[in-house]
Amino acid sequence: MLMRTDPFRELDRLTNLVFGNTAGTWSRPAAMPMDAYRSGDEFVVAFDLPGVSPEAIELDVERNVLTVKAERRPLATADDVQMQVSERPLGVFSRQLFLGDTLDTDNIRASYDAGVLTLRIPIAEQAKPRKITVSTGESSPKEISA
Repeated sequence: MLMRTDPFRELDRLTNLVFGNTAGTWSRPAAMPMDAYRSGDEFVVAFDLPGVSPEAIELDVERNVLTVKAERRPLATADDVQMQVSERPLGVFSRQLFLGDTLDTDNIRASYDAGVLTLRIPIAEQAKPRKITVSTGESSPKEISA
């Protein structure tokens, strides 16, 4: 259902964690933690984006690639503010997911609550299990589960 095929992005993320650069820029976005699971007839992906306003989240689907971008801006932007401690990463966060052909990318639903962006992607009809009727030489067909 969900394919992760970019080992270099993961290597870049781990390098940034080791050297202390957890935030990103537009040219080099940082990763965002996520959970992905199947629930019934849909695939659910949840991203942790605490402190990000819903207006700062961009979702794009092109072919079967879902791109999530979010930007966390500083809370204090006045010139007379002197930051004492700044441990929360600021900047741009980005994640790309390669979705399989078995997902219906035309009907993705997104919601944002308590700092968690949740995407619900339905399973495509052609990927759902179905029964196939097999006819025999007898008059009544026999069902076999696929």
